[in-house]
Amino acid sequence: MDYQIEIDLHPNKEFADFLSKMIREFNNEHSIYHLEARKKGGVQPINLIVSDSNNVWVGGINADVYWGWVEIHNFWFQNSYRNKGVGSRLLKQLELIAKEKGATKALLTTFEFQARSYYEKHGYQVVGEIKDYPPGSSYYTMVKQF
Repeated sequence: MDYQIEIDLHPNKEFADFLSKMIREFNNEHSIYHLEARKKGGVQPINLIVSDSNNVWVGGINADVYWGWVEIHNFWFQNSYRNKGVGSRLLKQLELIAKEKGATKALLTTFEFQARSYYEKHGYQVVGEIKDYPPGSSYYTMVKQF
């Protein structure tokens, strides 16, 4: 076997895309669930967008439903919209839409300094923790069963 190793210490989108493509192909070959999720309609996006009175985005949630799960990718609000119940209303709405799309569980990740306690108040449980990531904090994987 003949090969070379090149060290590239700069962002390389072309190489990253190559690796992603190869991993996708491997997963498709070995997991019917991956293959089905990649077919048209397999992943069902949900975007709940909150705008102010001037139609300027102030926050929201984006997530995907697949494999009977809803995976929450991003959930954020401007400070002036926090602690007013908007987030709780949105999270409940997301969960309802996800259930209608067939989800029975939710998955998300959060840092200790972000929203762990907020999610726990809404029924999410920590199922994984990476300590000292970033240094002095933790990174959590959380799930909720509906």
